[in-house]
This record gives sequence, C-alpha cells and structure tokens, in this order.
Amino acid sequence: MKKAMPAKQRGLSFFGFIFGAVILVLVSITGLKLIPAYMEDMKISNLFTVIANDPEMQKASPRDIRMSFSKRASIDNISAINAEDIEIASEGGRLVLSASYAVKVPLVANVSLYLEFSPASAK
Repeated sequence: MKKAMPAKQRGLSFFGFIFGAVILVLVSITGLKLIPAYMEDMKISNLFTVIANDPEMQKASPRDIRMSFSKRASIDNISAINAEDIEIASEGGRLVLSASYAVKVPLVANVSLYLEFSPASAK
C-alpha cells in the first residue's frame, strides 16, 4: 500500500506580503499626488469648452474672452494657467481656446514628476 505524500504548502510568505504591500503603498501615494494635477487639467478643459460654446463669446474680443476665463478660473480655483496663457483661434467660424502648460509634482526628496498638459476646447 502506498503512503500518501503530504501536499506542499502554497501561499504567500511574510516577506512576499511586505514587498507587495510596499509596492502598493508607493503606487497609491504616487497616484494620490498626481490626481490634483489631472483634475485641474479637466477643469481647464471644461472651462474652455464652456466659453467656446457660449453664444456671447463667439463674437467677443480676445480681451473679453480672457476676462471671462479669469472670472471663471477664480471661481474654480484654477492656478496652473492665467488668462494670458490662452491661445484664441477661430476654426470654421467657431471659437477655439487652447493652452500648453507643465506641472512639476514633487514625490520624495529630490524626485519629481514633470507633467505636460495641452487642454483645448475642440479636440
């Protein structure tokens, strides 16, 4: 009669668990630091779309468009760009607003991430 061999144990070791937890924490912290930059980019893009679709802004002067952006940006607490950074164009009789800017997000000590954004009202 054959004697049954005990099954090998399987699972995660303590060091494997700690390594996985450290990686998860580092990825989470990096993600949490990047969220505000991406949220501000979404706010700027939405603001450009709102202004570009506003019937009153279609024939407005660049000065009036920039003033409208400044007022709306102060309400939404946008600080990444100001009104002078906006590029105003007309494509097919339609107002198009765009901008290019960069954000430096510090991670740890002297390690930072450099993010470039180019929001526009028409994509």
